[in-house]
Amino acid sequence: MTVRPVTLSSVSRLICRHPQLRSYATSTSSVNPTEVSHFNALASTWWDPYGPSHLLHLMNPLRHDFISFCHALKPNTSPQRDLRYLDVGCGGGIFAETAARLPSSRSVTAIDPSREVIEVARQHARRDPLLQEPGKLEYLNKGIEDLDVPKEQEEQYDVVSLFEVIEHISAPGPFLKSCLPFVKPGGWLVLSTIARTWTSWVVTKVVAEDIARLVPRGTHDWSKYINENELRKFFEAQKGWGINGGVKAMGCIYVPGLGWRMVTGGEQWGNYFFGVRRDPET
Repeated sequence: MTVRPVTLSSVSRLICRHPQLRSYATSTSSVNPTEVSHFNALASTWWDPYGPSHLLHLMNPLRHDFISFCHALKPNTSPQRDLRYLDVGCGGGIFAETAARLPSSRSVTAIDPSREVIEVARQHARRDPLLQEPGKLEYLNKGIEDLDVPKEQEEQYDVVSLFEVIEHISAPGPFLKSCLPFVKPGGWLVLSTIARTWTSWVVTKVVAEDIARLVPRGTHDWSKYINENELRKFFEAQKGWGINGGVKAMGCIYVPGLGWRMVTGGEQWGNYFFGVRRDPET
């Protein structure tokens, strides 16, 4: 097998392309078996705060902060209590567990296509009696396409989260469209991902994977990264999303020794959060 090295010229060509929210898909599922296999191998270490998921543990508080920023946008049409969450690509449950413990949350449904990872999430949740209350936290070994599309608003969610997921999807356009019906009017779809830039290639591939080994090699495919303006254009083309300032983006950077920090205007550097509100019914 011939291994082709990533060169600066190849990175330059990829930056100039604009394929990321491509609409093609080879099947009815967004699940990539290679990605599932990669995360299956990490399942047993998911809750080790110093293991391969170390950076996800450190990032988790910022996820909640970003959702709070979204809910604070005016006009505020989102409820502040009794929230229903759908966490897509939940992994071992780092975000799902903390969301379920919030006083403002009614329930969290968390889904992931990896059977091994979901089992780790279920086992960890059993340690907390609060999470065993009926309807508080439910883990499902499914992809988004496997869920029944809501027919009534009561079946939809106030927050649909896709944290560190979309850069692992081969056809992000169809995947996002599959998620949209699950957000209730006035609710938010929130995600975190990585911009496809020179800096992100250096930081996430060269430094994080090859030099510092902060994450296992092969965790990311830089060509699948999505720029913030690409997400904006995608949602501009979707009827019923993002009116009256219902779009929010925020960059975040990892500072060794200090952890993750949000950076206003830093969406072009690397990691960033993105949220879009479904237009309220009129």
